Amino acid sequence: MIVHSFGSDAQSKATELATKILVAASSPPQIAAACAAVEDFLQKHTPDQQRWFFSITFPTLICRIFGFDESSSAPKLQAPNGWVDVAIQSGDTELAGKIFNLLTPGGVLLSSISAVDKLSLIKYVFPVERLPEWIRYMIQNKRDYGVLVDMCPLLKNRITEDSPKGSCFQVQLNVFEYFLFWFVYYPVCRGNTEGLDTSRVQRSRKSRLENWASTLPGLYSSKQGKEQKNEGNLYIRLLYAYLRAFLPMHDLNAHQPYRSSLLHHSWGYDSSVLERAEFFINSLINFWLVDNDFSPVPVSMCKSLGINLPFRSLFGETPPTSGLGEVINVFVRYVVLGSVACREEHDKVEFNGSPQREFFGSADSIDLREAALGKYSWNTWIQRPLYRFILRTFLFCPVQSSVKNVYQVFSVWVNYIEPWNISLQEFADLDPKMGRPDENTAGESPGYSPSWQSYVLANYLYYSSLVMHFLGFAHKFLLTDPEVIIKMVSKVISILTMSPELVGLLKNMDTVYHSKHTGSSKSKLNALHKFVPVIREHLQDWESGLCESNADGSFLHDNWNKDLRLFSEDDDGGQQLLKLFLLRAESELQSLSGDSLVQSSKCLDSLKAQVGSLFGGHILDFSSSKSDKKPSHQTRDEVFRPRSFTNHMVAKTKYKGEWMKRPTSDDEIAWLVNLLIYVSSWLNEHLGLNQPNSSNEGPVWSYVYLSRDAGNVTGPTDAMKMICSSLFSWFVALFNAMVVLMRKHGVKVNLRIFASKKVVAVLLVFTAFNMLRKAFS
Repeated sequence: MIVHSFGSDAQSKATELATKILVAASSPPQIAAACAAVEDFLQKHTPDQQRWFFSITFPTLICRIFGFDESSSAPKLQAPNGWVDVAIQSGDTELAGKIFNLLTPGGVLLSSISAVDKLSLIKYVFPVERLPEWIRYMIQNKRDYGVLVDMCPLLKNRITEDSPKGSCFQVQLNVFEYFLFWFVYYPVCRGNTEGLDTSRVQRSRKSRLENWASTLPGLYSSKQGKEQKNEGNLYIRLLYAYLRAFLPMHDLNAHQPYRSSLLHHSWGYDSSVLERAEFFINSLINFWLVDNDFSPVPVSMCKSLGINLPFRSLFGETPPTSGLGEVINVFVRYVVLGSVACREEHDKVEFNGSPQREFFGSADSIDLREAALGKYSWNTWIQRPLYRFILRTFLFCPVQSSVKNVYQVFSVWVNYIEPWNISLQEFADLDPKMGRPDENTAGESPGYSPSWQSYVLANYLYYSSLVMHFLGFAHKFLLTDPEVIIKMVSKVISILTMSPELVGLLKNMDTVYHSKHTGSSKSKLNALHKFVPVIREHLQDWESGLCESNADGSFLHDNWNKDLRLFSEDDDGGQQLLKLFLLRAESELQSLSGDSLVQSSKCLDSLKAQVGSLFGGHILDFSSSKSDKKPSHQTRDEVFRPRSFTNHMVAKTKYKGEWMKRPTSDDEIAWLVNLLIYVSSWLNEHLGLNQPNSSNEGPVWSYVYLSRDAGNVTGPTDAMKMICSSLFSWFVALFNAMVVLMRKHGVKVNLRIFASKKVVAVLLVFTAFNMLRKAFS
């Protein structure tokens, strides 16, 4: 932190105020008095004198507001005694109002911050330990520092060297940026702390699921849903206020005098508004959505920069930070609301089919159609990170974790794929004055209409591929509480089938995606072909680095991220997965009784009708399907137990993927399995064993023509050379014959058998025996 040293009365008062805040401000009366003292100090001093407040008092104020431990060089969240936590837990609306007035965008604190930043009086150093994990890793490596700014414009012109040799780097921010970083980091720190605390406490899964289900809109009574409003959550209110102030939607054009040439605008006119908006949304994306993602940036960006991020080995199958769903839900609903407001203008501009590559982008990476409208498309900025956030939650969330966090993420997804049901009226509980609906949204009935076609196609993976991953999650969690999981699946399928136009659009796009463009006379299908390249690139990029072996419970093959399978009739398609889910659900409902059984049975019947509407006709005639029949002597657990619960069931069940890459069993060494699979795959690829057998294979044996001088052997050296050459030729011919034979019969190299613990134990015993025999011989 840079501090200017010259004595003044403001310096001593700022020191006294910092001491007062640190020592006394812990109870509601003391917090209210401290808020008043801060406002009084800022109102009585000029921006030049306020430098002492921001040099001495402001860091202490941030720690007290959010409850960080100031004794550490990198503050961590201590006991929940921060001002925000005290206001939430006490339910004191008067205290919450005073804190809100202090931190509101129109308050004296933010106004003073803006005045001080204009004079560039104060700079802070943000702790590297509190940065998002992927940024923290790269900033600590000098090798990656050069490309970090290109990959993450959030840190552009904000990274400096903290030593003459440049061995380490630090993030330097102005007052506004420093405050926003701590504001955004607060729920991340709280989620990590709560995750550690909840892991030590054993709670019944049933109670957790009941608490989770009670907050799901549409699953329980409306009275229970209204009790979950956020009017008492001070942080949510501040977040919405900052979104309205720093991430404008309707009035953004007021700051752009040359809207028709947005891409060529010099940004000299009120550029701070746009820069502040970019900084805010990039902070939310990196701290909340990306953070510990092992593929934090688009694959195309990594290739263009010539780097290979080793985050897969660092982060692995780590789920996102828990507890962020609530704040992300507000953020996503606000961003989607921008799509609602601009819907009519979006439909007037034809989608050009070019992929949206950088979600971290700056003003130069704005979608052209949005630039033509003179608006930012914030929705395109969050598409990739939000998709991966939801996907990683569904794939990597362990069954033992609190499913309340999963529900919060599920709610984010549901809100994102139902933009037509979002309006400003939903934010009325956060701020009644700001939450009044405007003329653009008032009076419109919710529901899908053809005008939303461009939105659905731009986010097609949310309606197709992500549904498949969610079905894998539902299979994994079905045994935990079938009543709730059935309602979850029913909610998703009901969204997809809410309108015949939406079902038709999803099916037509799937048909076009899996067909070749032949210039069909059907104009509707022919017009959808321009979306195929974008969807294919999104599918490869957004699901980069994922595979079945690392996504337990996905019920998909190794190439599951290379194709869309929702409407596929294959064994790994959406139709069969839903059939299997309904079969398992019927079996699990037998354990229920009373009203729960009646309600769940009705929900299951409704789900069957919805599935029939999605795929067309009565496809759920299980009695006619031989593949779905199970012997009567098998128990329910033997038939429907997911493979994630035990590896013994995996060994007894036929694996539908490649057998060599089946999930690791208990009698195998995991790291040796991965190594031998890699070696086997390399051999199969270079020997051509992965290719189908061709009838035009050349002859195994070939004639060897000897020169006229071959019979002139003049000595033992030439004789040995001739014998070695003959043996080598016979060995090569035998090897070629074996490879051709393996190709003919579809045999592949599989070294995985050597990863068995029994084989390794025998080899170790044999090696140790030989070593001991040589030692004593």
